[in-house]
Parts: sequence; structure tokens; C-alpha cells
Amino acid sequence: MLARLIGETTNIRLGAGGVMLPNHAPLLIAEQFGMLNAMAPGRIDLGLGRPPGTDMATAAALRRHKHANDNFGEQVDELLGFLRADFPSGHPYQHVHAVPGPWQNVENRVPAAGLSPEEWILGSSTFSIHLAAELGRPYAFALQFGDADAVSALRLYREQFQPSEVLAEPYALVSLGVVAHDDPHEAALQARTAGMAMLRMFKRESYSLLPPEEVANYPATLNERHVLDVYDKRFVNGTGATVAAALDRLYEQTQADEIMLVTMGSSRAVHVRTIELIAQHYQLGVGVNS
Repeated sequence: MLARLIGETTNIRLGAGGVMLPNHAPLLIAEQFGMLNAMAPGRIDLGLGRPPGTDMATAAALRRHKHANDNFGEQVDELLGFLRADFPSGHPYQHVHAVPGPWQNVENRVPAAGLSPEEWILGSSTFSIHLAAELGRPYAFALQFGDADAVSALRLYREQFQPSEVLAEPYALVSLGVVAHDDPHEAALQARTAGMAMLRMFKRESYSLLPPEEVANYPATLNERHVLDVYDKRFVNGTGATVAAALDRLYEQTQADEIMLVTMGSSRAVHVRTIELIAQHYQLGVGVNS
């Protein structure tokens, strides 16, 4: 998807938020994102997460063993070593090179700034906060997945942040699920479809965004209704002004450097309308093409 988007864009940053690193070999990710960055230098973001990102049976199929995420910090260090070709002397991978590497087209094979993707640490756990701060990397906090305390998380990240060669000061992003619509009732129905998709995943069914009428007619059990109600509250929905007010409150509480919208809904038109309404509210432009 990122490779396709590179061919369709010229200026905006493109990224994956994210790659659940325990599901992959770090060398493989280094080569994939090194190639993407070679095609769009300085425009690629690489978000790195620790959770399985799926149910445990699927995680086992991906990871082959159940303790894959126990050494996430080591996996991140290994990935950064491949991306920057700077393993210390004596490291077992000292002479293993990701291709394309940071030295490609650089005289004397000396890495230069901007020749690697920008790495972000993702999550909402104390572990990921400590790791992002220790590595001096930007941190992305995902509110669409849980009800963790974003205010305390970002404060802890800023307090513990250690400057690095890529980031002098802490830089944090908060993401959350949103549906904006001209009709607030329709926005609520569309948010419910996203909750149903999560419920289906919990039930070991496919993650599918069903039509709102099908979700409304679903004979949910008491426990299932509870799950749906939780996600109704978690995904911000309403008119453009209502959603924007929630975004303003989130900024006031967290002072996040960026707020990312994870658009929800059962159709592309619903996603597009969300973006249009928020853009109009903040006078960022009104047209959304592709």
C-alpha cells in the first residue's frame, strides 16, 4: 500500500502505524522500509509496535512461538542497527547489510541524515513509553484501542526522554477513532459498525465493517452489547463541530504535537465526509480526492 501511495503523492509523509515487530524479522522490515525510503526519501515513517495485533491463534501462526514479544527492545535495537548500518564491532550482525542501506548513493558509504525512515514507537503501555524515551524516538499513543491515561503517558514520556541523534526534544502523537457526519445520528450508527468489527474479531470472526442496518438488527447478547457500548464511547462521533470540540479537549489535556484521526465507518464516502468536515472546521481546505 505504501509503495502504491508513493506513486500517487509528492509531498505528504507516508507511514505504517504500525508494524508489530515481533511478527517479523527485523532485517526484513529494514529492507522493506529502506526500499520505501529510497523511493520517497525523507517521507517515510515506520511505526513499531509490540502487541500481536490480532488474536492469539493468529499470533502463534505468525510468530511460531508464544514468547516473541518478550524481547521487543532487542528487536528494535536490531532493526535500528540494520537501518543505520551501525552495529558495534563484534556484533553477530556487524557484516549483515540491509539492502538498500543508508549508504546507498552516498560517497564512501557514510550514512547521512534522512536516508532512513523516521522510526516511531507505538503503544499505550509503560514499557513502550520507557523504550521511546530511552531511544529518543517519537512516541505515538493509540486511544482507539483502549482507555489508558494519555495525559499521564505523555507526561511520563516527556519526563524520561533522552535526546538522540534523530530527536533533540520529545515528540508525541495521540490517535483516536472518529466519525463526523452532517447527521449526528448517522455518525453514531457508523461508529457502531466499527465497534461491531472489533466484536467480530474478539469472536474469532473476520474483521468486517458491516452496513449500519445489519449491525442495528444484530441480536447481541448482554456481553456483546457491553462491548459495542464500550466502543460507541471510545470512537468520537457526531457533527464536525462536535468531533472538533473533542479534538480540542484532547489537545488541551495532552499538549500532543500531533493528533491523528483514525476514520471509522462502513464506506469510503463516510470516511471522506469525516475528513471534509474536520478540514472545514479548522479551515484546512474542503476537497478530498483520493
